[in-house]
Amino acid sequence: MLLQEPNLSVWLYAHPVDMRKQFDGLAALAQSKLKRPASSGELFVFINKRRTHIKILYYSRGGYCLWSKRLEQGQFHRVTSDEDKMSLNWAQLQCLIEGINWQKALKSKRYSR
Repeated sequence: MLLQEPNLSVWLYAHPVDMRKQFDGLAALAQSKLKRPASSGELFVFINKRRTHIKILYYSRGGYCLWSKRLEQGQFHRVTSDEDKMSLNWAQLQCLIEGINWQKALKSKRYSR
């Protein structure tokens, strides 16, 4: 189960991934392509070429966890990035999972210190 944590880092791999990969294959991608330790507790998001499958790998209490979603209809939005990886916040991850294209939405100003 994905639970929101205030300072949780979320990394999206910007290239298509073979969804036959499981724990070890995705952990190797996180370390080699995203240059992040897979056991850091951060979330690593992977999407397949047809954008119908998404997998999220993370490390929790002594082992890897893998969250997966397959769409029966439609596609996940294409996330545009010039880099191999893209940092997401929790709201962007939720938008991606729910099919909301946050990159085209207008963001209103908010107060911050």
